[in-house]
Amino acid sequence: MQETNYPDQPLSDTSRTDQIEVGVVGLGLMGSSIVVSLLLAGHTVKAIAPLPIDSETAPNRIRDQLALCQAFDLLNASTEHYFSKLTISQDYRELRDCQFVLECVIEDADIKKQVYQSIESVVNANTVIATNTSAIPISTLQQFLTNPERFLGVHWAEPAYATRFLEIICGEETATVYAEWLYSLAHQWKKEPTWLKKDSREIITNRLMYAVYRETSALIENGETSMENIDKALRYDAGSWITLMGIFRRMDFMGLENQLETFNTIFPTLSNTEKVPEIMQKMVDIQARGTHNAKGLYPYTEEESIKWDKAFAQFNRDIYRLAEEYPLDKIEN
Repeated sequence: MQETNYPDQPLSDTSRTDQIEVGVVGLGLMGSSIVVSLLLAGHTVKAIAPLPIDSETAPNRIRDQLALCQAFDLLNASTEHYFSKLTISQDYRELRDCQFVLECVIEDADIKKQVYQSIESVVNANTVIATNTSAIPISTLQQFLTNPERFLGVHWAEPAYATRFLEIICGEETATVYAEWLYSLAHQWKKEPTWLKKDSREIITNRLMYAVYRETSALIENGETSMENIDKALRYDAGSWITLMGIFRRMDFMGLENQLETFNTIFPTLSNTEKVPEIMQKMVDIQARGTHNAKGLYPYTEEESIKWDKAFAQFNRDIYRLAEEYPLDKIEN
């Protein structure tokens, strides 16, 4: 991450989202969800659909998500008010006045390179450009840009409009001023962003979750427990406190006097395998997509899949509201 390479002109006041035009390139499930989040924050959004099918499906998907936001009491105006601030096009020239553009296309470096070239050909020199990738290092993608210092990663959680998570990842050439501006702007999106100042092969949450996946898979393959018991343990132990305090503050809360002994005892027993778990290879072989095609680690009927999707949407609303009641500054003050 670079400390210099300041923009030619001062960056916008992040408190005035209504005066900051933003762009999203890629309108699949995640891209559409991000568009809704940005609309809710007050932005005018220019959405580019590189695939013709997205131009056809995205409007209804975004309307449905806005209707869900309305049902969750997340809107301050009508759904039509928000939708009127959205332009969907296949013409990259729509991005010319955007001060922030997020790429949200498939995880293919060659395709992303073409997208960045199209974006840079129309935006001004101060426009912040970002990617939602969770698979390709930011420093790698920066090589595709003429002005790599204004490029970084912005990783969202699904659904983008009903979660407080956001991770900002800097590449080797990212100038601090752009990351600071985006970090400030993210708070206007009602996020509590994390900032990864050093580029990593994977984002923080992916590394944490895959460490959990590896250990839990080892427990199952060794016959020590089952998926059902692991899910119960995570739901009713970690799930009861993790939204409030995370893991390091949890150690403070529980007391630190026994942590060293626990580390010395447990760390040597944890799995360090580099093999893909057998159960996951099986899922790939049968083309399982979980609740999306009623075929996954757990069995589902189509009706059960729909019920789980509805429960997840309802839970997101509830946990979003609950997390909003306990931000760090409110607890400390």
